[in-house]
Amino acid sequence: MDYQKRIVIDSHIRSGKPCIRGTRITVTDVFDYLGGGMTIAEVLDDFPDLTLADIQACFAFAADRDRRLVVSANETAV
Repeated sequence: MDYQKRIVIDSHIRSGKPCIRGTRITVTDVFDYLGGGMTIAEVLDDFPDLTLADIQACFAFAADRDRRLVVSANETAV
């Protein structure tokens, strides 16, 4: 998925946090809702401006960011 068409970073919106285009909803917001126990259907119901493709873009964005993460050999995961 080409998340770059859906996820934008604008220093004037939510202090430059990655947001879903056309909203003030951050990628972190979406993951906080899902991590807090909401289902994707519940998130979509609570935020009618979002689409399933927007949520999938959040996952693609996070996966891409994780692939770029550089961890030194001396660091351990917590």
